[in-house]
Amino acid sequence: MASTDKVSPCDRLLDAAARLSYRDGVSIGVETLCREAGVSKRSMYQLFDSKDQMLAASLERRVARYQARLAHPDPDAATPRERILYVFEQLEKGSVDPDYHGCPYLAVLVELKDPEHPASAVARGVKQTLKEAFRAEAERGGARDPELLARQLLLIFDGASARAGARVERLDDGLATATATALLDAAGLA
Repeated sequence: MASTDKVSPCDRLLDAAARLSYRDGVSIGVETLCREAGVSKRSMYQLFDSKDQMLAASLERRVARYQARLAHPDPDAATPRERILYVFEQLEKGSVDPDYHGCPYLAVLVELKDPEHPASAVARGVKQTLKEAFRAEAERGGARDPELLARQLLLIFDGASARAGARVERLDDGLATATATALLDAAGLA
């Protein structure tokens, strides 16, 4: 692991915000964030206009990694059905991690309840991108109503993620993938 003197204060703050907000929620205090990052409050406010902006930047920074984890490793060879089901398989795999607390973007939306918050905007964008990916795959696969199927799939994804993150549901039995499969079948997806 790199020592803190080789990692920029900005990166340390963004890493701390990612870790703490995922584990403890977005209401973590500035003092706690700065202490965890080993950065002064003054330095934090020189780097970011507010804690809200830092949280949004932290979420934005993780988008590519989040999307890559859900993307099929061989998208050109996979069918639309396989690409959709892969997303649910990844959800199921991630949910067994002892540190899993659900989808970080859904958690932000639920916790903040403020659509104008900069972190809410990032989270909504990530969720919209996932829905659009589901819709595009549904269209490619010949679903009768791609938009409806995309909404249903996102509902299953978010619901399964939230329930597994709250430890009230286990996903290691394939329940999320089986539920998504039933939706794909009912929608006429090839």
